[in-house]
Amino acid sequence: MKKEKALEAIEKAIESHKAQMAKIERLVYAQTVENPTAVSKVQCDFGKWLYNKENHVQEIIGDLFYERLDTLHEKWHKEYFKIFKIFFPDDKKGFFSKLIGSKQVDTLALDKARLYYTEIGETTHDLLVVLSSSQRRMSALSESKFNY
Repeated sequence: MKKEKALEAIEKAIESHKAQMAKIERLVYAQTVENPTAVSKVQCDFGKWLYNKENHVQEIIGDLFYERLDTLHEKWHKEYFKIFKIFFPDDKKGFFSKLIGSKQVDTLALDKARLYYTEIGETTHDLLVVLSSSQRRMSALSESKFNY
């Protein structure tokens, strides 16, 4: 992966996680959401990029940054799954193309979802910090580091 593409991918990951948080916020505040995030960390757009061996992300950013990204990304998906289960208790796959967010959720469950939203917000913040640090690290590397 060339340096320019790697930097674009990091930027896309940052924007994607911000967009995912906006979707979750709409969901917990009783609005409809189209195309929700995949429950699996390897099936979301960021996961597909991060875990694709052909992208050589780990080699480019180094083990420390990669492991931190992986840990936070996995934590994010675990926290997201708690919210997902509240709104979609019968859906095991996490992929659907219909509009969602229209199911009735009782008040207690909605309060839980909002609490989980706060928790995932903190993890998102941490993830965005590591993504930004990774982006700065990539920017500082020579183009030759990207020749795989």
